[in-house]
Amino acid sequence: MKSIKNILFYILIVGGFISLMFFIVKKGEPQEVFKISKVISPPTTSGYDQVKDALHHNITNPLAILLLQIITIIIVARVFGFLAKKIGQPTVIGEIIAGIFLGPSFIGMYFPEFSGFLFPKTSLPNLQFLSQIGLIFFMFIVGMELDLKVLRKKAHEAMIISHASIIFPFALGMGLAFFIYKVYAPANVSFLSFSLFTGIAMSITAFPVLARIVQERQLTKTRVGAIAITCAAVDDITAWCILAAVIAIVKAGSALSSFYTILMAITYVILMLKVVQPFLKRVGDIYSHQDTMSKPVVAIFFVTLLLSSCVSEIIGIHALFGAFMAGVIMPQNLNFRNVFIEKVEDVSVVLLLPLFFVFTGLRTQIGLLNDVELWKVCGLIILVAVTGKFLGSTIAAKFTGQKWRESLIIGALMNTRGLMELVVLNIGFDLGVLTPQVFAMMVIMALVTTFMTGPCLDLINYLMPEKKPDSANEEINKYRKYKILFSFGDSEHGKSMVRLANSFVNKNQQNTLVSALHMIPSNELHQYNIKEVERENFKPIKKEANKYDLTIQTLFKPTLDFEKEILETANEGEYDLLIVGMGQSIYEGSFLGRLIGITSRIINPEKLYKSITGKEKITEENGFDDRTNNIIRSTKGALGIFADKGLKKVDDVVVIISENEDEFLLSYVQKLIHNNESRVVMIDYNEKIKQNAGFKESVRAIEQTAPNHIALFSTDKLNQKFFTKMDLLMVSLDTWKKLVETKPEWMVYVPSVLILK
Repeated sequence: MKSIKNILFYILIVGGFISLMFFIVKKGEPQEVFKISKVISPPTTSGYDQVKDALHHNITNPLAILLLQIITIIIVARVFGFLAKKIGQPTVIGEIIAGIFLGPSFIGMYFPEFSGFLFPKTSLPNLQFLSQIGLIFFMFIVGMELDLKVLRKKAHEAMIISHASIIFPFALGMGLAFFIYKVYAPANVSFLSFSLFTGIAMSITAFPVLARIVQERQLTKTRVGAIAITCAAVDDITAWCILAAVIAIVKAGSALSSFYTILMAITYVILMLKVVQPFLKRVGDIYSHQDTMSKPVVAIFFVTLLLSSCVSEIIGIHALFGAFMAGVIMPQNLNFRNVFIEKVEDVSVVLLLPLFFVFTGLRTQIGLLNDVELWKVCGLIILVAVTGKFLGSTIAAKFTGQKWRESLIIGALMNTRGLMELVVLNIGFDLGVLTPQVFAMMVIMALVTTFMTGPCLDLINYLMPEKKPDSANEEINKYRKYKILFSFGDSEHGKSMVRLANSFVNKNQQNTLVSALHMIPSNELHQYNIKEVERENFKPIKKEANKYDLTIQTLFKPTLDFEKEILETANEGEYDLLIVGMGQSIYEGSFLGRLIGITSRIINPEKLYKSITGKEKITEENGFDDRTNNIIRSTKGALGIFADKGLKKVDDVVVIISENEDEFLLSYVQKLIHNNESRVVMIDYNEKIKQNAGFKESVRAIEQTAPNHIALFSTDKLNQKFFTKMDLLMVSLDTWKKLVETKPEWMVYVPSVLILK
């Protein structure tokens, strides 16, 4: 009755006011004679043509074009980034190639009409403006990733390598400029300006890309990884200071003017370090948590960023240096940096930064390199860049006492250029120091030198494999017989896994090894807090293990491929039992989730492809997500899939037997009884134990060894009251499949579950 009344009220209100508005328009139309002198003739075109013209006008509107550009750029950048990762390259390589793909080198050449529609020349200033905003935010993040405290402690170790890796390629770059200036330098550009920009282009290292490669290759905790990161950080600061000086010289035009610009820049840096930084530190210490960081506080830091960028632009050393400097002086407080980077990074890296790649691609005309001579010069530029950076870093590292293997790895990493090189090249192009031809050559050089980093590291590892020392962990592995590895996400589930692992090994720790694996997306981890993140994630796990005097080996791995990392760790470590959590899809059970494989993190392109081509079933198997199913298929040893419902103890365990093959579960039952004195109830599902004499005898043998610790029940005991007394349900994978298919009523009452394969 109430719903009918609401509908009537809605009809009366809406209908009444529409009638009133119609009445007002009709009464008002006669007044047009006093305002409109010229009679408007009715349109001669059809209604369809009018709609078509209106749509064309709307879609070519500058705002609509900009939105279409952003949508296209993000999609294409994501696709190329995904493909780059599949061939073992950093995502940034794919995004740079996506920019070139959308530019005149491909789309513009083969689909000129589409390119002219999507990227008209009149729209490029808007795209450039947004890309510069994205770069400002990105350089701010790069500055925040540099921990000045760490650099002060380690800088003296890396200073020689870093500065040698700058001065050597810088000098070679200026030498290269001497040979190509006459033919390839723009008109009215001095040799000094051209040679300085060529030198700085040769000497750049991409700190963010290098940091990601170090994380993904698990070099973070190694000495060579730490040296490379520190060298790149020192390199970044030095190179940006040199770049600021070079820009000042180029813009000023004379030595005296550039002196005043550099003097103002030094004054600006001193003010930022001595005045602004202490103020921001006090603010950061007070407002270091997300719940206390209000909008006015966030505004303070954003205003600092924008003001710093503005001042550096006015001085004449480019806004990006100001953004970088603002990031460097941000409070070192870990909580503050985590919170603030979360607020900035997604928008800048996912939304705005790809615009810069595409804008660079629109400027890169590879078609201009239309004869052999130009490609020879391009090859010479690549040769000089690699020789200067790779050899310079390698020789300096060897001179400081590194072994040849470590020296070559440092050289390969320092030769990575990526995004930072494109930033420098665009600045040079905007200042008119680089011609379109030289710009295209330099972009190709940036791609080649970044692309070669991964293969170079693989080649070094192949030719000079690392000698594995007899570490403490290897000594443990040598003497311990039974090894368990569990992989946890959040600390609460991790603590439950500690309790579960302890129940299998408690009284036999001298002959066992328990390892805890924790992974974190490498693209969400920053160099300044990697050790802090590891310590914080393992603190509750170690605390829980200490309650049971359980020694745990901790494994912390930044990665973008969790499934691969789990499998490699388990298989290479030859663990006797791998325990993983039961992953769940956020769209599980929905048509969308089943069709395109949306998991809790991303759309899985591989599953989408396999589903469309019929190579994989669309529905999820056994109630698990894709990652768990792949681990089930690929793991070599025993596997336990753990569904945690807040496991506090493992005193009372129920084991369901439904197949003769489930006899392997008895070995786990024996471990629980022996090590944890657990009370185990065996459920004879389908009377398989009763029908199998050998199975029955094995159960009886356990009962004789540990009386009052094992009992045999039938399925009629399975009800809500029974399961409330149980801590854990243990079941084989095959039995679990049957239970999922039949869905017995008591399934909703089960406690935490361990599914064993």
